[in-house]
Amino acid sequence: MDNFLIQVTGKKRVILFSPRDAQYLYLSGTKSEVLNIDNPDLVKYPLFSKARRYECTLGAGDVLFIPALWFHNVISEEFGVGVNIFWKHLPSECYDKTDTYGNKDPTAASRAAQILDRALKTLAELPEEYRDFYARRMVLHIQDKAYSKNFE
Repeated sequence: MDNFLIQVTGKKRVILFSPRDAQYLYLSGTKSEVLNIDNPDLVKYPLFSKARRYECTLGAGDVLFIPALWFHNVISEEFGVGVNIFWKHLPSECYDKTDTYGNKDPTAASRAAQILDRALKTLAELPEEYRDFYARRMVLHIQDKAYSKNFE
């Protein structure tokens, strides 16, 4: 969900990454495997250096808008109090009714991920060369049908 981070007291450093850079963030679920974003292990995570970071420091009274889907890392530089305000902007049927805090993917995205997991399990039944070929075909199909032309 979209989010306002309101810094009441203290100071925080916030680093944001666009959803367009997801391919460079080494995602495991909704989290990045790159834990030290200031000094990443580029041998283990070589593509991380391609991700464009947006960074700011919030002091008392500052407000930062964090759009839905943007990855963020928040580091408290001194003791403080921050408040987050989240809101839903998609139709209510897009959200999981049991998701009080807005941490789950929209229901259609969750269903698609489950279907993809089943498809990958099915592909695993093929010999490696065939699995590789059909997986690449699936990726091309997803790119053709699902990637937005508006962000290229």
